Amino acid sequence: MATVTLDLDNDLIAALGQLNQPIDRSARELIVVELFRRGLVSGGKAADRLGMTRLDFVEYADRLGIPYSNLTPEEWESERALIDAL
Repeated sequence: MATVTLDLDNDLIAALGQLNQPIDRSARELIVVELFRRGLVSGGKAADRLGMTRLDFVEYADRLGIPYSNLTPEEWESERALIDAL
């Protein structure tokens, strides 16, 4: 694991402090969530990096208003048909 040093102004430090967890944890969480939102890491990888189960991450992303999946309506219908066939 690499270590990165960030220069943050006092306003950002104060904002991160409002998340009620260590600042390094908050920064890591924000980075991982943004990488997931942009599609650069999978939900499983994001969950792992945050020390969560995949289900916990799905629920966390939902609370943040970030869709866990970006399937089209047609893809959802196909998935639902597969599940119904079981």
